[in-house]
Amino acid sequence: MLEQVTIRRLVAEAAEGNQAAWDDLVEGFSGLVWSVVRAHGLYGAEAADVCQTVWLRFVEHLRRLREPERAGAWLATTARHECLRVLRRRGRTTAMAEPPEVPDVSRDADPGTRVVAGEEHELLMVALDGISGQCQQLLRLLLVDPPLSYDEISTMLEMPKGSIGPTRQRCLVRLRAVMTTLRGATLRERGIRDSGQGSGGSKEVRQ
Repeated sequence: MLEQVTIRRLVAEAAEGNQAAWDDLVEGFSGLVWSVVRAHGLYGAEAADVCQTVWLRFVEHLRRLREPERAGAWLATTARHECLRVLRRRGRTTAMAEPPEVPDVSRDADPGTRVVAGEEHELLMVALDGISGQCQQLLRLLLVDPPLSYDEISTMLEMPKGSIGPTRQRCLVRLRAVMTTLRGATLRERGIRDSGQGSGGSKEVRQ
């Protein structure tokens, strides 16, 4: 994670045309920008377009940043505004759960472990779609890298700083409840299917 003194120096050097300084800023904050975009439910080409727009805005404002050491917060806020603009154009303003990604499971793991990890990831993606858009955004923003401060999240979500912790807890409770319900339904479905297969295989053929 970049230190504030380093960020201030990199912004000043990038504003003077130093390509190495610009590359360091992009490397240091690209994960943050991408995470904010994903938190608003954008992905694929649409997400890439938003990220590109954010960096173009950053280039335009490099010399005008009042607090260059807070470049990360500026980028995160700009990313949020761009996402909301896209969502309004599409007729929705709440985040949607993105399509499931391939779980990060070691190739050396046994097949059973990979299957379980994949099922849990898919379950989480479905459960996210079952909680409010505000909860989706908050939980995703709390997991970005580099991490955002509560002040930055408060500004981005227009949420009082003191409400972030309690809201996070409520959102996690709701997420766990949805996951528990989905997991139970999945197990029951498997039980019925396995039971049906078992009973079908145990029938005797009478002469």
